[in-house]
Amino acid sequence: MKVEEIIEDLIKTEIEKQGIILDSVLYVKEGSQYFLRIVIDKKGNIDIDDCVNITNIINPILDEADIIKENYILDVCSKERL
Repeated sequence: MKVEEIIEDLIKTEIEKQGIILDSVLYVKEGSQYFLRIVIDKKGNIDIDDCVNITNIINPILDEADIIKENYILDVCSKERL
């Protein structure tokens, strides 16, 4: 199972409880930095408060699971941004 699939399984239910759709989970290296990009969506527009709320919800889940050993930046963003 890929890292993205494991993370999706860990966070999807908690995100959906907030009325948010988990669009995708991407773990990518850009230059020398790794990014865990969580792309979210909902009816209407995603705003910065949605991104902050989801970050605050999933960050402790990711910390506890400790799946990714490299240092990475957690980037919660809207589907429109991509």
